[in-house]
Amino acid sequence: MIIYCYIYYKPIIQNAPFRKNDFVSMNYKWGVKDTLENQYDSKTGAYQYVNSQDSTIKKKVFFNNDDVLYIHGKANEIGLWNFPDTIGKKSAKSMAVPRYDMFFKYKEKSKHVVIYGDFDGNPKLLDAAMQMRKVIEETINQAEKRSGK
Repeated sequence: MIIYCYIYYKPIIQNAPFRKNDFVSMNYKWGVKDTLENQYDSKTGAYQYVNSQDSTIKKKVFFNNDDVLYIHGKANEIGLWNFPDTIGKKSAKSMAVPRYDMFFKYKEKSKHVVIYGDFDGNPKLLDAAMQMRKVIEETINQAEKRSGK
């Protein structure tokens, strides 16, 4: 049975569309309106956000291998790869609610998801998307603390 499982599942796992070893970068943007003044790019380490005093802070914050592994594992667990490209829709009301833009780039594929805070569809989908947003933000914050800047 073990040999059968190994033979059967090995090609499936190796051909999975989003493998951690193929990870290239992640871009994450968030904010209100169209500007999305808060953003992080894992490739360049560019991290920009607006603090509570409305000042724009710019830093260099890099993920380590554990961070990438954690985000990738959570994306698999939450099911990010099966999310629609847009959760919600842009409307006049959307100009006053948060918007989150996640872009994961792998060697052969990529996944881009935009989430509008006023989404009124499937609550499980919105909950999963908000979980992914929280994972990304917590990981960025921990990487920032490690950098000590």
